[in-house]
Formats: sequence, structure tokens, C-alpha cells
Amino acid sequence: MHIVRTHWKGVDLVSRMIRVNMQTREVMEETLPRDYGHLGGRGLTSMLAADELSPTCHPLGPNNKLIIAPGIVTGTRAPSSGRVSVGAKSPLTGGIKESNAGTPVSQQLARAGIRVLIIEGQADDGLWLLRVDGDGVQFANADELQGLGMYDAAERIFSEYGGDVGIMGIGPGGEALMSMAGVAFNDNENRPCRYSGRGGLGAVMGSKGLKALVVDDSDGSGVNIADEERFRQGTRDLSNALTSHDVTRPGGTLNSYGTAALINVLNEAGGLPTRNFSEGSFETADEISGETLADAIEERGGDGMVGHSCHPGCIIQCSNIWPRPDGTEHVSVLEYESDWALGANLGVDDLDEIAEMIRLCNDIGLDTIETGVTLGVAMEAGLADFGDGQRAIELIREIEAGTPTGRILGQGAEVTGQVFGVTRVPTVKGQGMPAYEPRAVKGMGITYATTPMGADHTAGYTIAPEILGVGGDLDPLDPENKGDLSRELQAVTAFLDSSGYCLFIAFAIMDMESGMEGMIESVNGVLGTDWTVDDVSRIGEEILAAERDFNREAGFTSAHDRLPEFMRYEDLPPHDEVFDVDERDLDSAAGR
Repeated sequence: MHIVRTHWKGVDLVSRMIRVNMQTREVMEETLPRDYGHLGGRGLTSMLAADELSPTCHPLGPNNKLIIAPGIVTGTRAPSSGRVSVGAKSPLTGGIKESNAGTPVSQQLARAGIRVLIIEGQADDGLWLLRVDGDGVQFANADELQGLGMYDAAERIFSEYGGDVGIMGIGPGGEALMSMAGVAFNDNENRPCRYSGRGGLGAVMGSKGLKALVVDDSDGSGVNIADEERFRQGTRDLSNALTSHDVTRPGGTLNSYGTAALINVLNEAGGLPTRNFSEGSFETADEISGETLADAIEERGGDGMVGHSCHPGCIIQCSNIWPRPDGTEHVSVLEYESDWALGANLGVDDLDEIAEMIRLCNDIGLDTIETGVTLGVAMEAGLADFGDGQRAIELIREIEAGTPTGRILGQGAEVTGQVFGVTRVPTVKGQGMPAYEPRAVKGMGITYATTPMGADHTAGYTIAPEILGVGGDLDPLDPENKGDLSRELQAVTAFLDSSGYCLFIAFAIMDMESGMEGMIESVNGVLGTDWTVDDVSRIGEEILAAERDFNREAGFTSAHDRLPEFMRYEDLPPHDEVFDVDERDLDSAAGR
């Protein structure tokens, strides 16, 4: 194994900004510039991308960069704060992209004193692995891992480096530069199943010649906390809010049923996209619901497989582990988006078939949302029948094998629709829509249309007030005043994605003033700032403005902030609604 080691030299140990050039093997260790000092997570990935990337660079070319940043409070004792952001120019959307995941790796990066890691250049001599620790960066040739799925690759890496390290890696999809390829991270038990899935960032990582990143924080400097008492009080208030809210408390909705609890909720609302967004309800939705999932896990003897956490310190614990009929572990995690994308969206109601598709996506390194939306378009084109889960599995294996059909599907739903002449292609800015039907949940449609990220439910989660009655109680079918709602939630979300907190703390902070204050005070405690609720929106808007400016310079216009045409003229059963939001509201939500 060829190894090159670079040591840190005189860098502030609690605020390292590290640049790694994959072509020259050079490592530059810098102290995070003052202008970025108050940022983390998405704030860092997006601001650095906006400042350092040419918006017109090729996403898979040498001038794109892969930027990795833990959140502001990540690596501390803050609850449910193990998020890491990965950013770049997206090969799927052609615009700026941030995708985040919950994983111990984020906490290990932060405790190693790494505020941001920037991967530059492209290796021209094979595939590489990077090991990062308190001493420096070690380059190791990873050609022996080439072509391996993430399960085998992770097993070999943990065997080589020990079970206490963290892993970030790509499967064959990322190596093949497929636009639906994601970036995998390990969970608490070292399964490579936590994904920064959206936007094709696994392909960007593959284009750098980087198979995996290994993080060892055993001799790390930890996270500097400017005001320990303020931080302690803030995290106490936030924890109390999380443990008392019906959605996030122990024994509450997410802990008991996982995110798949939304299957029945959205189905009742007529907002569960079914058979490639041709209907808003699925007649056998209950067969794949969170309640059925939890019952089946219990019946199969899956003790401790519900209420599972993706990283240490998570209070919400919405993850799960799906067992085979004999009780042995099959895959983690069957969350709402994956369950829907590979279930209702394909007309499939068999949880074992859905679980197998998720496991394949985890191994190949594919975004489950984009995979499901793509397969829905492929079924529309006649490559398979809706409801045929076994054929869907075969098509995913074609992606893995890199057959001509697999190569087409691997580029995502929009390319698949173009190749096969399909007009019902549910994408925005080239990215497949997640599990909420815009014609039945109008605010969510505005978020899909106007976020700089492409169709993305996490960018401004209007489901909270429109469907769940959290932070308000709005009619999801009413298009009025939803533009302001979406824009405000997009700004708050940009801040949350920067903080390192899980998006699901939003349920508590939207309903409880103490939760919001606790979140802000914990951030203030780490940074030594005096931010208030007003600063959350202000900072979020600054991040969004940088992202929107990048996209405009990349060639995006107001036409890119629109839903696909079929949603304006095809009535969606059961409500027979179209997407009728005024375009002026869309422009306002997009900051135009």
C-alpha cells in the first residue's frame, strides 16, 4: 500500500481548514478565515463554493471541489447534533448543492478540530483513500477497493484501521460518475448506510479519485466552547423541548414508528405520490406504513431495531433496522423517503422487496429518492410494470452492472425521461421530487420549485404546518400566502443545516419558544455570539442569497424555479387538484 503522510504545521488546532489536492498530494493547513468563523455545515459548504468555484465549471471536472463540514455544535454534547454537510457543484442539477447526513463521522471530524475539509484536483493515477487524524493526512492507494460495494469496502477499511474510526465513501455508482450517486457514512454500529444522497455528490467524489475518507479523532483537540454556561443552559432547554414534544419525545411518533409514520398521514391527505406522481393516494399504503413496519419488526424478533439512532447523542432516534423473516438483519434504514420512493411511487407494497432495493442502493452508493423517482419514470416508459418489485430490483442491478440501460438510469430521472420520451417526469432543476405531492401540498411545491437545491423537501419543510399542525394549521390545498411561508422556512432551514442540528428538532422549536431559544443559545455558547431569533432568518437568508447568486451565474433563470408542466394541467386524484400557485409567489419565494 503506497502511503504519503502530511503533518499539520502551526495551525490553530480548533479551527482547521484543510485543503487536499488529489493530483499533487499537497495538503494545505489553514486557520479558518475570520469571515467564515461563525459558519458551519451548509453555511461553510455553500459560502466556500460560492467564493471559490466558477459557477460554469464542469461538475465532474478538475475545477469543482468537494467541501465537507460538520455543523457549529457538532462534536459537542448538544442533542441530536451529528450532522455533516457535503457541498459542491452538482452534476445532477448543474447548480450549487449541499447534502447532509447524520453520522458519527461528523462528530469525529469536529473533535479532530476540522471545521472544513476541501478536496481539490483529480488523481490521475488510480483510486485513493485519505486518513485524517490529529497528526495530519495520510494518502493510501485504494485500487484494491475499486469496484467494491460499500458493505465490503467498509468491512475492509474497518479491518485495516480499526472499528473506532469513521468512514465516508462511495460505491460503484460514484466510481462510475453516475449523477444519482451519493456519499455514504457509517452509523453507530458501522453500517455504511447514512447518506448525503442528493445531487450526485458521490460522482464528484469519484471524479477526484477518492474512494474513501477515514477519520480518527482519538487524539483530536475537541470543539472549543466559548461560553460553557450559556451552552449548557441552551442544550438543557432544547433537550427538554425535544423530550416533551409528541413527535420527538421518547415513545413519541418518530421514536416508535420512524419517519415512515408519514406514509399513512400523507396517504390520508391525498399527498402520497403514487405510480410516478399519477395519483395522490396508494390503495395498499398501510402495507408499507411505519405502524406496519414496527409491528413486523417486533413479530420477527427485532429487539432494539426500532428507535435506533444514527449518531451518538441523538434524542429523537427515528432510525430503524429491518430484519429478514428469520430475524437476521437485512438493512438499515427504512425511512419515509426510501419507503415511498421504492414503494408507493412504484406501486410496490412488499416491505421485503423495498428493503432489498434500499440495501442495493446503500451498497452501490445511490440516492434512494432519485433511484425511486427514476424507476417510476422507467416504469412509465414501459421498462417494467408498476407493482413489479422484482423487476425494479433487476433494474437497480443493471445500474450496478453498468449496462447501457443501467448507465441511462444512473444519470437520474430527468435523463431517463428524455431518453425514453416520457413527459411525466417529476423533477425540478434536474432533481427528482421527494415524497410529497405538490398538487396536494401547495407550500411544499413552492419549496421544490424555488430552493436553490433542486426539488428538496428538507430545504423548507412546509409539511409541518400544512399536514402535521406544527407551527400552525394551514390548508395544504390553499395556494394563498404559501410563498412567504416557504421562504421563511427555507431561511430557518439554511441556519439549521449550518448548526449541525437534525432538521427534526424543528418540530420542537416551531411549537416551543424554549426550544428555539435553547437552540440559539447553544450556538451562541459555542461561538461566543449574541444571536437572537431574528438572526436565524438573517443568516439563513445570507446563505440562500449566496446559493442563488451561484445558480444565476451558472445560467439559472426564473424558468428553473418552476414545477414540471404536467402538474399544472393534470388533475391529481383524489382531490383532482392542479398546482395553481401564482408565478409571482414563486418568484418572491425564490428571492427574485
